[in-house]
Amino acid sequence: MIQLVDLCKSYPLSQGSREVFRNINLEVARGEKVGILGRNGAGKSTMIRLLSGAEQPTSGLVHRSMSVSWPLAFGGAFQSSLTGLDNLRFICRIYGLTWEDKIDYVQEFSELGRYLREPLRVYSSGMRARLAFALSMMIEFDCFLIDEVVAVGDARFHEKCNTELFEKRADRALIIVSHDANYVREHCSKLCVLSEGSLSVFTDPDDAFEFYHKAIHLQ
Repeated sequence: MIQLVDLCKSYPLSQGSREVFRNINLEVARGEKVGILGRNGAGKSTMIRLLSGAEQPTSGLVHRSMSVSWPLAFGGAFQSSLTGLDNLRFICRIYGLTWEDKIDYVQEFSELGRYLREPLRVYSSGMRARLAFALSMMIEFDCFLIDEVVAVGDARFHEKCNTELFEKRADRALIIVSHDANYVREHCSKLCVLSEGSLSVFTDPDDAFEFYHKAIHLQ
């Protein structure tokens, strides 16, 4: 389970501070599919960073009793001077995994061919995203974090990613943060809305979408 308990987050500014979240509470059980809707600037990416542990809350608690991925297709932690294979080895070492038996999977899924053994500085943005997604799927996390719509590569590769994540790992928990109500409706059974620093949780999806659309028009 993942629990957010009275979570608050603010950032210091030259004139005071900016409060992003205040007293947010949320529970995500194993296998649960949770969608968090929010307009641009509502704090969706901040929420993902807090959930993943990349940032710490100003106050409150983030409790994790299951493993949580980094945001899918995010390659910001890659070392560009290293090859794709070297980055694979590095990530496996961080998570205490053997790397030799992961090469074939990453090679096949990412479709990088010989570029897996080339430095990331020669990769296109699409190649980096494909590598990042393959490495995310390489580790069997209990919960996957998705920051906005997963749209990696062309339509064929996009479908391949959807099959790997939403079908083969249908038993895993998902947390999707997005401004796309249709995408969240398609993949999630529990809906939340970020608005004005608060998180509202809804049991009825229609209530969530109505609240979200009102929040958009009030911005």
